[in-house]
Amino acid sequence: MSLMDLYFSKWLHPGESRSINVGSLHRSYVVHVPKQPAASAPLPVVLALHGATMNGAMMAWFTDLNRKADEAGFLAVYPNGTGRRSSLFWNGGNCCGWAMQNNIDDVAFINALLDELMKDYAIDTRQIFATGMSNGGIMVYRLAAELSHRIAAVAPVAGCMETAMGNLKRPVSLLHFHGTDDDFVPFKGGKGKKSITGTPFRSVEQSIEIWVKANGCPESPAVDVLSQDGDGMTVTRKTYGPGKDGAEVALIAIEGGGHTWPGKNRPPRFSATRHSTSRQMT
Repeated sequence: MSLMDLYFSKWLHPGESRSINVGSLHRSYVVHVPKQPAASAPLPVVLALHGATMNGAMMAWFTDLNRKADEAGFLAVYPNGTGRRSSLFWNGGNCCGWAMQNNIDDVAFINALLDELMKDYAIDTRQIFATGMSNGGIMVYRLAAELSHRIAAVAPVAGCMETAMGNLKRPVSLLHFHGTDDDFVPFKGGKGKKSITGTPFRSVEQSIEIWVKANGCPESPAVDVLSQDGDGMTVTRKTYGPGKDGAEVALIAIEGGGHTWPGKNRPPRFSATRHSTSRQMT
Protein backbone atom coordinates (compact mmCIF):
# COMPACT_ATOMS: atom_id res chain seq x y z
CA MET A 1 0.00 0.00 0.00
CA SER A 2 1.36 3.42 -0.97
CA LEU A 3 1.70 6.39 1.39
CA MET A 4 -1.18 8.08 -0.44
CA ASP A 5 -3.38 5.02 0.11
CA LEU A 6 -2.56 5.11 3.82
CA TYR A 7 -3.33 8.80 4.06
CA PHE A 8 -6.78 8.58 2.48
CA SER A 9 -7.91 5.20 3.82
CA LYS A 10 -6.53 5.32 7.36
CA TRP A 11 -5.59 8.80 8.53
CA LEU A 12 -8.74 10.53 7.25
CA HIS A 13 -11.12 7.78 8.47
CA PRO A 14 -13.65 8.24 5.63
CA GLY A 15 -15.84 5.42 6.95
CA GLU A 16 -16.07 1.65 7.34
CA SER A 17 -14.34 -0.36 4.63
CA ARG A 18 -16.50 -3.22 3.36
CA SER A 19 -16.19 -5.82 0.60
CA ILE A 20 -18.32 -8.11 -1.52
CA ASN A 21 -17.73 -10.79 -4.14
CA VAL A 22 -19.38 -10.07 -7.49
CA GLY A 23 -18.82 -12.85 -10.00
CA SER A 24 -15.10 -13.65 -9.92
CA LEU A 25 -14.10 -10.23 -8.54
CA HIS A 26 -13.59 -9.08 -4.98
CA ARG A 27 -15.02 -5.56 -4.81
CA SER A 28 -14.86 -2.98 -2.04
CA TYR A 29 -16.54 0.20 -0.83
CA VAL A 30 -16.58 2.62 2.09
CA VAL A 31 -19.70 3.42 4.14
CA HIS A 32 -20.16 6.51 6.31
CA VAL A 33 -23.11 6.36 8.74
CA PRO A 34 -24.37 9.80 9.81
CA LYS A 35 -23.49 10.73 13.38
CA GLN A 36 -27.08 11.57 14.28
CA PRO A 37 -29.44 9.66 11.97
CA ALA A 38 -33.15 10.32 12.29
CA ALA A 39 -34.57 8.15 15.06
CA SER A 40 -35.85 4.81 13.69
CA ALA A 41 -36.37 6.32 10.23
CA PRO A 42 -34.98 4.53 7.15
CA LEU A 43 -31.89 6.26 5.79
CA PRO A 44 -31.60 7.75 2.31
CA VAL A 45 -28.48 6.62 0.43
CA VAL A 46 -26.07 8.71 -1.64
CA LEU A 47 -23.60 6.76 -3.76
CA ALA A 48 -20.54 8.89 -4.60
CA LEU A 49 -18.37 7.51 -7.42
CA HIS A 50 -14.78 8.67 -7.72
CA GLY A 51 -13.07 9.89 -10.89
CA ALA A 52 -10.54 7.99 -12.97
CA THR A 53 -7.29 7.05 -11.19
CA MET A 54 -8.87 7.81 -7.78
CA ASN A 55 -10.63 5.65 -5.19
CA GLY A 56 -13.52 5.81 -2.73
CA ALA A 57 -11.55 7.19 0.22
CA MET A 58 -10.18 9.98 -1.97
CA MET A 59 -13.73 10.76 -3.10
CA ALA A 60 -14.85 11.20 0.50
CA TRP A 61 -12.08 13.75 1.06
CA PHE A 62 -12.51 15.37 -2.36
CA THR A 63 -16.23 16.09 -1.87
CA ASP A 64 -16.45 16.51 1.93
CA LEU A 65 -19.71 14.59 1.59
CA ASN A 66 -19.43 13.01 5.05
CA ARG A 67 -20.02 16.40 6.64
CA LYS A 68 -23.19 16.87 4.59
CA ALA A 69 -24.29 13.32 5.43
CA ASP A 70 -24.01 14.15 9.14
CA GLU A 71 -26.01 17.35 8.66
CA ALA A 72 -28.77 15.90 6.49
CA GLY A 73 -28.89 12.35 7.86
CA PHE A 74 -28.10 10.07 4.93
CA LEU A 75 -25.79 7.11 4.34
CA ALA A 76 -22.79 8.18 2.23
CA VAL A 77 -21.31 5.28 0.25
CA TYR A 78 -18.07 5.42 -1.73
CA PRO A 79 -17.64 2.40 -4.05
CA ASN A 80 -14.23 1.55 -5.49
CA GLY A 81 -13.75 0.95 -9.20
CA THR A 82 -11.22 -1.52 -10.57
CA GLY A 83 -7.69 -1.18 -11.87
CA ARG A 84 -4.17 -1.38 -10.48
CA ARG A 85 -3.39 -0.47 -6.87
CA SER A 86 -5.21 2.78 -6.02
CA SER A 87 -5.57 3.92 -9.67
CA LEU A 88 -9.15 2.82 -10.32
CA PHE A 89 -11.71 3.26 -13.11
CA TRP A 90 -15.39 2.70 -13.93
CA ASN A 91 -16.83 1.04 -17.02
CA GLY A 92 -19.31 3.72 -18.00
CA GLY A 93 -19.74 2.41 -21.55
CA ASN A 94 -17.42 4.36 -23.84
CA CYS A 95 -15.12 5.18 -20.91
CA CYS A 96 -12.86 4.56 -19.13
CA GLY A 97 -9.46 2.90 -18.93
CA TRP A 98 -8.85 -0.46 -17.30
CA ALA A 99 -12.50 -1.10 -16.36
CA MET A 100 -13.78 -0.51 -19.89
CA GLN A 101 -10.91 -2.43 -21.53
CA ASN A 102 -11.65 -5.46 -19.33
CA ASN A 103 -15.44 -5.17 -19.69
CA ILE A 104 -16.00 -4.96 -15.93
CA ASP A 105 -19.67 -5.21 -14.96
CA ASP A 106 -19.86 -2.24 -12.61
CA VAL A 107 -23.65 -2.14 -12.83
CA ALA A 108 -23.78 -5.63 -11.29
CA PHE A 109 -21.39 -4.45 -8.56
CA ILE A 110 -23.56 -1.47 -7.60
CA ASN A 111 -26.70 -3.62 -7.71
CA ALA A 112 -25.10 -6.17 -5.36
CA LEU A 113 -23.77 -3.38 -3.13
CA LEU A 114 -27.31 -2.02 -2.70
CA ASP A 115 -28.52 -5.51 -1.76
CA GLU A 116 -25.83 -5.67 0.93
CA LEU A 117 -26.74 -2.24 2.29
CA MET A 118 -30.37 -3.32 2.62
CA LYS A 119 -29.29 -6.32 4.70
CA ASP A 120 -27.17 -4.28 7.11
CA TYR A 121 -28.97 -0.92 7.39
CA ALA A 122 -32.51 0.42 7.45
CA ILE A 123 -32.56 1.92 3.93
CA ASP A 124 -35.23 4.11 2.39
CA THR A 125 -35.43 2.37 -0.99
CA ARG A 126 -37.35 5.33 -2.44
CA GLN A 127 -34.38 7.61 -1.79
CA ILE A 128 -31.33 6.03 -3.39
CA PHE A 129 -29.28 8.62 -5.25
CA ALA A 130 -25.97 8.60 -7.12
CA THR A 131 -23.42 11.28 -7.86
CA GLY A 132 -19.97 11.05 -9.38
CA MET A 133 -17.02 13.05 -10.62
CA SER A 134 -15.69 12.74 -14.21
CA ASN A 135 -15.45 8.97 -14.92
CA GLY A 136 -17.69 8.55 -11.86
CA GLY A 137 -20.20 10.97 -13.41
CA ILE A 138 -20.13 8.93 -16.60
CA MET A 139 -20.83 5.83 -14.54
CA VAL A 140 -23.84 7.34 -12.74
CA TYR A 141 -25.37 8.04 -16.15
CA ARG A 142 -25.07 4.31 -16.81
CA LEU A 143 -26.59 3.47 -13.43
CA ALA A 144 -29.54 5.75 -14.20
CA ALA A 145 -30.08 3.98 -17.52
CA GLU A 146 -29.69 0.40 -16.27
CA LEU A 147 -30.80 0.58 -12.62
CA SER A 148 -33.72 2.97 -13.02
CA HIS A 149 -35.84 0.71 -10.81
CA ARG A 150 -33.48 1.39 -7.89
CA ILE A 151 -31.90 4.81 -8.48
CA ALA A 152 -34.28 7.74 -7.91
CA ALA A 153 -32.04 10.54 -9.22
CA VAL A 154 -28.46 11.18 -10.30
CA ALA A 155 -26.11 14.17 -10.21
CA PRO A 156 -23.14 13.71 -12.57
CA VAL A 157 -20.31 16.24 -12.27
CA ALA A 158 -17.98 16.84 -15.24
CA GLY A 159 -19.00 13.58 -16.91
CA CYS A 160 -21.30 12.95 -19.89
CA MET A 161 -23.46 10.01 -20.94
CA GLU A 162 -21.30 7.36 -22.62
CA THR A 163 -23.68 4.42 -22.73
CA ALA A 164 -26.79 3.40 -24.66
CA MET A 165 -30.23 4.42 -23.44
CA GLY A 166 -32.61 1.51 -23.06
CA ASN A 167 -36.20 1.57 -21.87
CA LEU A 168 -36.35 3.03 -18.38
CA LYS A 169 -38.41 1.13 -15.83
CA ARG A 170 -39.26 4.48 -14.28
CA PRO A 171 -38.17 8.11 -14.84
CA VAL A 172 -34.89 9.17 -13.20
CA SER A 173 -34.36 12.85 -12.45
CA LEU A 174 -30.99 14.30 -13.46
CA LEU A 175 -28.88 17.23 -12.22
CA HIS A 176 -25.72 17.74 -14.30
CA PHE A 177 -22.87 20.10 -13.29
CA HIS A 178 -20.24 21.07 -15.89
CA GLY A 179 -17.64 23.78 -16.46
CA THR A 180 -17.68 25.29 -19.93
CA ASP A 181 -13.85 25.35 -20.05
CA ASP A 182 -13.39 21.70 -19.02
CA ASP A 183 -10.23 20.42 -20.78
CA PHE A 184 -10.74 16.80 -19.73
CA VAL A 185 -14.41 16.18 -20.63
CA PRO A 186 -15.22 19.07 -23.00
CA PHE A 187 -18.57 20.80 -22.62
CA LYS A 188 -19.05 20.64 -26.40
CA GLY A 189 -17.89 17.03 -26.66
CA GLY A 190 -14.97 15.39 -28.44
CA LYS A 191 -11.50 14.65 -27.09
CA GLY A 192 -10.32 16.84 -24.25
CA LYS A 193 -7.00 18.66 -24.50
CA LYS A 194 -5.93 17.08 -21.21
CA SER A 195 -7.80 13.79 -21.48
CA ILE A 196 -5.95 10.86 -19.90
CA THR A 197 -7.79 8.29 -22.06
CA GLY A 198 -8.26 10.08 -25.42
CA THR A 199 -11.98 9.26 -25.34
CA PRO A 200 -14.24 11.16 -27.78
CA PHE A 201 -17.07 12.21 -25.47
CA ARG A 202 -20.67 13.16 -26.14
CA SER A 203 -21.39 16.82 -25.53
CA VAL A 204 -23.20 17.98 -22.42
CA GLU A 205 -26.15 19.17 -24.53
CA GLN A 206 -26.43 15.76 -26.23
CA SER A 207 -26.46 14.04 -22.84
CA ILE A 208 -29.15 16.38 -21.55
CA GLU A 209 -31.29 15.94 -24.69
CA ILE A 210 -31.27 12.16 -24.26
CA TRP A 211 -32.61 12.44 -20.71
CA VAL A 212 -35.12 15.16 -21.50
CA LYS A 213 -36.64 12.78 -24.05
CA ALA A 214 -36.39 9.70 -21.80
CA ASN A 215 -38.12 11.47 -18.89
CA GLY A 216 -40.79 13.01 -21.11
CA CYS A 217 -39.79 16.55 -20.16
CA PRO A 218 -40.61 19.71 -22.18
CA GLU A 219 -37.91 20.52 -24.76
CA SER A 220 -37.71 24.19 -23.75
CA PRO A 221 -36.09 24.82 -20.36
CA ALA A 222 -36.64 27.46 -17.73
CA VAL A 223 -33.38 29.42 -17.48
CA ASP A 224 -32.09 31.37 -14.50
CA VAL A 225 -28.73 32.76 -13.39
CA LEU A 226 -27.64 31.46 -9.99
CA SER A 227 -24.64 33.74 -9.55
CA GLN A 228 -22.62 36.26 -11.48
CA ASP A 229 -19.63 38.39 -10.52
CA GLY A 230 -16.50 39.96 -11.93
CA ASP A 231 -14.34 36.81 -12.17
CA GLY A 232 -16.07 35.49 -15.29
CA MET A 233 -17.80 32.70 -13.37
CA THR A 234 -21.46 33.05 -14.31
CA VAL A 235 -23.48 30.04 -13.14
CA THR A 236 -26.59 29.29 -15.18
CA ARG A 237 -29.29 26.70 -14.55
CA LYS A 238 -31.51 25.21 -17.25
CA THR A 239 -34.44 23.19 -15.90
CA TYR A 240 -36.55 20.90 -18.06
CA GLY A 241 -39.76 19.64 -16.51
CA PRO A 242 -41.85 18.39 -15.04
CA GLY A 243 -41.95 15.22 -17.08
CA LYS A 244 -43.25 11.73 -16.36
CA ASP A 245 -44.11 11.26 -12.67
CA GLY A 246 -42.76 14.76 -11.99
CA ALA A 247 -39.21 13.96 -13.15
CA GLU A 248 -36.90 16.86 -14.00
CA VAL A 249 -33.65 17.33 -15.89
CA ALA A 250 -31.42 20.24 -14.93
CA LEU A 251 -28.07 21.49 -16.22
CA ILE A 252 -25.89 23.79 -14.15
CA ALA A 253 -23.24 25.34 -16.40
CA ILE A 254 -20.29 27.13 -14.80
CA GLU A 255 -19.00 29.66 -17.33
CA GLY A 256 -15.19 29.52 -17.39
CA GLY A 257 -15.21 26.59 -14.98
CA GLY A 258 -12.86 23.66 -15.40
CA HIS A 259 -12.81 20.01 -14.36
CA THR A 260 -13.65 20.15 -10.68
CA TRP A 261 -16.21 19.52 -7.98
CA PRO A 262 -18.50 22.57 -7.47
CA GLY A 263 -17.53 24.76 -4.54
CA LYS A 264 -14.20 23.07 -3.81
CA ASN A 265 -10.61 24.24 -4.20
CA ARG A 266 -8.19 21.30 -4.31
CA PRO A 267 -4.52 20.80 -5.15
CA PRO A 268 -3.81 20.52 -8.93
CA ARG A 269 -3.54 16.71 -8.73
CA PHE A 270 -7.25 16.62 -7.87
CA SER A 271 -8.86 19.85 -9.05
CA ALA A 272 -7.52 19.96 -12.62
CA THR A 273 -9.21 23.27 -13.30
CA ARG A 274 -8.62 26.22 -15.54
CA HIS A 275 -10.55 28.37 -13.09
CA SER A 276 -11.76 27.31 -9.67
CA THR A 277 -14.26 28.75 -7.27
CA SER A 278 -15.01 28.30 -3.58
CA ARG A 279 -18.61 29.33 -4.12
CA GLN A 280 -21.21 26.74 -3.07
CA MET A 281 -23.76 25.88 -5.76
CA THR A 282 -27.37 25.37 -4.71
